[in-house]
Amino acid sequence: MFNIKYKWLFSIVLACFTVFGAVIFDINSAAKAGENIAAKKNQAVEAPVAVQEPSACETVNYIAVKPLDIVAKPTQYLNKNIVMDAVFDKFSTLGLDYKPALRENAKYIGFLIQRDDTTDHDVPLSEMKIFLKREYAEKFVDLETGDKIQIKGRVFSAALGDPWIDADELTVTQKAKVKEEPVKK
Repeated sequence: MFNIKYKWLFSIVLACFTVFGAVIFDINSAAKAGENIAAKKNQAVEAPVAVQEPSACETVNYIAVKPLDIVAKPTQYLNKNIVMDAVFDKFSTLGLDYKPALRENAKYIGFLIQRDDTTDHDVPLSEMKIFLKREYAEKFVDLETGDKIQIKGRVFSAALGDPWIDADELTVTQKAKVKEEPVKK
């Protein structure tokens, strides 16, 4: 078919196309790989955001509020540090493990304060969910209904239209008066 003269020429041309084609393919592949790497570098990487706790040297500014004001407008105080005076009612599990404002019952304990708009009897302010870390709450096992307290914390959610508060600090300002029962004879 082919003359010997053309066979070696044909072989050389075929070898040149093979080598040249391989080199072009490698250059294109490397260029595309470089584009992919550059595109990945320019993409924003979503990493979990760590909430930075204030250090001992930093001061945290608290807004002094009344409990019923927070209940009336919880979104106004959302993500704000608040301080309020209240009357302790009782420890409670109300609101724990509710997914939209999750505070696990293994790590937190809730407590209720009394409404300050009623004076003739004790009514808990159940619309306000206040949470303490369990380790910190162990310091307050002797709290009694009627003890006056000061709460410093942060409104972290307004789920269900109610304020959900992480209490950072709890201070007993006045112990409740112990009612003495008359001695029966």
